Amino acid sequence: MIHIRTEREAIALFNENNNINKPQLILGSGSNILFTDNFKGTILYPDLRGIKIEENDYDDESVIVSAGAGVIWDDLVEWTVARGFGGLENLSLIPGRVGATPVQNIGAYGVEVRESIIKVKALSTDDGSIRIFNNSECEFGYRDSIFKRKNKNRFLVTRVYYRLSTRPSLNLNYDSLKHEVNLLGKETLRNVRHAVINIRQNKLPDPELIGNAGSFFKNSVVTCAVAEKLKIEYPEMPVFEEREGYKKLASGWLIDQCGWKGKRKGDAGVHEKQALVLINYGKATGKEIYDLSEEIRKSVNEKFGVDLVREVEVIGVI
Repeated sequence: MIHIRTEREAIALFNENNNINKPQLILGSGSNILFTDNFKGTILYPDLRGIKIEENDYDDESVIVSAGAGVIWDDLVEWTVARGFGGLENLSLIPGRVGATPVQNIGAYGVEVRESIIKVKALSTDDGSIRIFNNSECEFGYRDSIFKRKNKNRFLVTRVYYRLSTRPSLNLNYDSLKHEVNLLGKETLRNVRHAVINIRQNKLPDPELIGNAGSFFKNSVVTCAVAEKLKIEYPEMPVFEEREGYKKLASGWLIDQCGWKGKRKGDAGVHEKQALVLINYGKATGKEIYDLSEEIRKSVNEKFGVDLVREVEVIGVI
């Protein structure tokens, strides 16, 4: 495991040491990974810090803020909210580090981080060369990016640049979020952040206390025809807008309808408040968590004809 604290260290590593044991795995906090076996290779742990305003890109409407890949994500959100910069507040309390945000295209409560990212600075793990990816080059998708596909583990993210609003317009499209904000008082950046934190702490288990990787599955994207057919059969089923010709289904609802919420098999289980979250009660192996996820996928497919896609990356033999 190689701990990388500066860009210079990373460049030197990739320039001078071409015999790094393969395969390589770039690992931040590990909050979205399930190990089913020991990883036999080299783990690259980017821990580059620092948050700053890019002074030359400041105007009356927006500001560009950059952060090192090793910055804890929620620390960055708190930093921006404290300064009145809008754009990241709906993404409060998501575990992980800044470097993972463009890889995963994290999102919550109607906001995806791709809406704020303007560029990503990364180093080639082949030769240490610096590459700047603009927003379109990141090929962002739903919980997806070029860094999860053809460039997986080929580039080490070192710094991410976000364009934020100095005159923020709040996104309160989720009724539950709007309701929580209203309970706190005025519609402000600070109250949106606190509302998101309150909701997440109420619905999701704390990974510091009980093993979990947050949402284990992505919400399901299906064609409009499939969504309409299911909606006729299940009128209460939540359906959300997606890109043209497609709808998004709440996978947590589908899992719940199959009777999995709160169910436990040994030390592997489904969270009692949010069926998207699989939890480890203490001694479940990674393989046992994986096997539980496969049982869930099978039952949802049999009942609804929908193939659940894991959001969590599985490392090891399955």
